[in-house]
Amino acid sequence: MAKKKKPATNVLARNKKARHDYTILETYEAGIVLTGTEIKSVRAGRMNLKDGFARVRNGEVWLENVHISPYEQGNQFNVDPLRNRKLLLKKREIKKLIGTTQNAGITLVPLRVYLKHGVAKLLLGVARGKHSYDKRETIKRRDQDRELRRVMKNRW
Repeated sequence: MAKKKKPATNVLARNKKARHDYTILETYEAGIVLTGTEIKSVRAGRMNLKDGFARVRNGEVWLENVHISPYEQGNQFNVDPLRNRKLLLKKREIKKLIGTTQNAGITLVPLRVYLKHGVAKLLLGVARGKHSYDKRETIKRRDQDRELRRVMKNRW
């Protein structure tokens, strides 16, 4: 019996601050509607998710404030780097997102963009903002874990 191969995922952009600033409650994989020159820029890794967020409008999910640099050889076909981009999700996922984002303090944050079977996908997180004391607690816990691993490594 032949083994099934896992699809190779190639991470193109990450939002490193998302897990620091937010507690991620749930994640969704969404497709992104891109133009020809945008996908070429994304494949080149010229995408910034840092200040991005997603919003549900009229039964559709839109990615906003994400910067995709213009493709250098794109000339007249380049579009606005900060334009809103539609995300492709199933209807039941969109309905669930509508319900969860109506709660106070819940937002949709892009976590990373990657290629899956040659198609650009976005990992979208349902997130709740952290307070500064939550961030300090996370840093403290991470440092304690690192110290524990260091001690255990030296012990053996």
